[in-house]
Amino acid sequence: MNSQCYVAFLRGINVGRAKRIAMADLRAVVEGLGFTGVRSVLNSGNLVFRAADTTAQDAAAAIEEALVLKLGVAARVFVLEQAELSAIVDGNPLLEVATDHARLIVFLLGDAAQRDRLAALDGRDWGCERLVLGERAAYVWCPEGMLDSTAATTLGKLLGDGTTSRNWNTLMKLHTLCGEG
Repeated sequence: MNSQCYVAFLRGINVGRAKRIAMADLRAVVEGLGFTGVRSVLNSGNLVFRAADTTAQDAAAAIEEALVLKLGVAARVFVLEQAELSAIVDGNPLLEVATDHARLIVFLLGDAAQRDRLAALDGRDWGCERLVLGERAAYVWCPEGMLDSTAATTLGKLLGDGTTSRNWNTLMKLHTLCGEG
């Protein structure tokens, strides 16, 4: 089987003082699982890697377990295949509205049940903000920043640790790296 590109998003890594991990240590842990071409992006738990004979779900479970066993850190891990990430990128309906891609936030949705829980938020009047549901992601335009965003806060409360989010700039860096591969 040919190796495939995956992107891993670790929830809550290196945010504040909790769950501090050096990216070199994280890369070493993931390489120790037999994944290849492991690259990190920024210092917040974003990885691009290649693997054969695995699924995104199996890779996520293996990384979560290795984080605890090797680094003593418990963190939820979301892994997307390159095609899934491409679909999220291609499906963004807010690119023409969002003038600052650092404030365009993408929340990853783990399953259809999460999407169903958010259905009432889609299309709601958020003032200058926007929230649109996609198949695997919720796209949130936060012109005043994520910390001051009612839409992002509401979404975060509804999903808790069942999601992780990245701004558009970070997502595009990961998408580009996966495409280089």
